[in-house]
Amino acid sequence: MNSKFIKKPLLYLFVILTITLSVVISNVAFASQPSDLYDNVWRLINSKYVDQTNNMQDWQKWRHKYDNYIKTDEDAYLAIDTMLASLNDPYTKFLDPKEFAEETSSIKGSLKGIGIQISLKDGKLVVISPIEDSPAEKAGVMADDEIIEIDGVSTKGISIDAAADKIRGEEGTVVNLLIKRKTELKRFSIIRKEIELKAVTTKVPNNVKIDPDFAYIRLSTFISKNAAKEFETILSTNANKSGYIIDLRSNPGGLLTNAIYIANLLLQNSVIVSTVDRDGYKETQRSSHMAITKKPVVVLINKGSASASEILSGALKDNKRAVIVGEKSFGKGLVQEINKLPNDAGVNITIQRYLTPNGTDIHKKGIEPDIEVKLTEQNIKDKDDVQLKKANEVLRSLVANK
Repeated sequence: MNSKFIKKPLLYLFVILTITLSVVISNVAFASQPSDLYDNVWRLINSKYVDQTNNMQDWQKWRHKYDNYIKTDEDAYLAIDTMLASLNDPYTKFLDPKEFAEETSSIKGSLKGIGIQISLKDGKLVVISPIEDSPAEKAGVMADDEIIEIDGVSTKGISIDAAADKIRGEEGTVVNLLIKRKTELKRFSIIRKEIELKAVTTKVPNNVKIDPDFAYIRLSTFISKNAAKEFETILSTNANKSGYIIDLRSNPGGLLTNAIYIANLLLQNSVIVSTVDRDGYKETQRSSHMAITKKPVVVLINKGSASASEILSGALKDNKRAVIVGEKSFGKGLVQEINKLPNDAGVNITIQRYLTPNGTDIHKKGIEPDIEVKLTEQNIKDKDDVQLKKANEVLRSLVANK
């Protein structure tokens, strides 16, 4: 399997948990012994990891560190986790067979869990965003919520993998979360279920009216392999509209191929994204065909928009193809490669960083909107989508001045 979420994109952990990744999938030579599995991962990091200093350490010291201790696959898994932790990179991580199967299933579009994307920020376990129509969203979980406890156990010092294991579970079972939202603590009991990822919808949120001559396109994920084609179909069936609102809010990312394909639909003879590897080699992706529409576009983003969402919004912003409305995005500017290992395990490795067309590195910075509009808790409670209303207003002005 060879695929990239971003280089050539992904986001991940799904619980449905997701961490934003941009990815490639690649097969690795089969190992015959658990110690060979460990050595395979060591060699992959040694040759592919984006930081040649490996977090300013002597990587050679890890190669034979556990030779006398690795007897079983479980021993190898623990040793690999320990080795990778030294990189201090939450996106470079080992996946046991169960976790790798779950990651693979997310690309196919069907997942089990509560429907949140999580990440670590400054050592805190935070929600990037709930997935649309998921149990987490329906329960009221919001982007930027800090998860303090899972089933009564503190998340202090927890890894994303460990958090995912605790939040996952059989369909119909309950997970209890204690969440900190600003200064307020909230408790949630959420029933796990199988979640079908819907990439694209044209359903306008409640209590918002957009001009009938505009098309509203909500893209909630780039993970599904069909996301780009779904988007193209919606764009084509709305070819008679005078302008488009593309809603990327709380879209945690996914396959880079999807981001590039969609950018191709809207850009012509333009740079989409550049990636830089460990050797400083820069590869630039450009739009490769005629844009299927040149009509005005407004893009909505927020702090839950990450990875592939930032590639698309950054490409449209830097090329002045769209006006970006909302709040600053998440800030995930790294590319991971998904390597399939023997015994159906896997390892995600950060292999590149990406730059917007203007050469901007947005990692930990995010995409700044052209027009900032904050959505308050009161707005959410009142179902008053002031960001979408503003997008409609801006698009009306763009169409009028065309």
